[in-house]
Amino acid sequence: MAALAADLGQEAFTSLTWRQGSRGELRSRVAAVRVRPAGNAAERPIRAAASAEQGWWDGILPDYWLLVEWPEEAEAPTDYWLSNLPADTPIADLVRLAKVSAGASSTTTANSNTPWAWTTSKAAPGPAQHHHVTLVTATHAFLTEQRLAPKVPGPSSLSTRPSTPSKTP
Repeated sequence: MAALAADLGQEAFTSLTWRQGSRGELRSRVAAVRVRPAGNAAERPIRAAASAEQGWWDGILPDYWLLVEWPEEAEAPTDYWLSNLPADTPIADLVRLAKVSAGASSTTTANSNTPWAWTTSKAAPGPAQHHHVTLVTATHAFLTEQRLAPKVPGPSSLSTRPSTPSKTP
């Protein structure tokens, strides 16, 4: 992807502000181009969805947005996003949604059943991603339970009650 970004040339990158931060505007240089991802990871879910809807697949992968961020002070691009948003989506909206989505979660995939979806080069779809999401969910559940548990066991706390009734009179 770095080679593709370099081939775009400096004129393809536009300086955009995606939101106002606590220390001023959040800005960067970005380029957006339409691409067709290749490989089994891209083809498999599209083939399955087309087969389920139509009963067949025409073999043509859909176009996606490739969004490349290359800050002025950086020697190379720093982030890449793929999106299945429509081709007429303004670049300002692509950047804003990519930044919001990256802040919320880097694990959404471009092939989800949501109206818009993202993937970053840091989170490739597949078994490893599912494993990661499972571990994160389990960790979140455990930490939430720990946070909500009483800090000091009281007389009616579940942690101080015996699990079996006492047999002694």
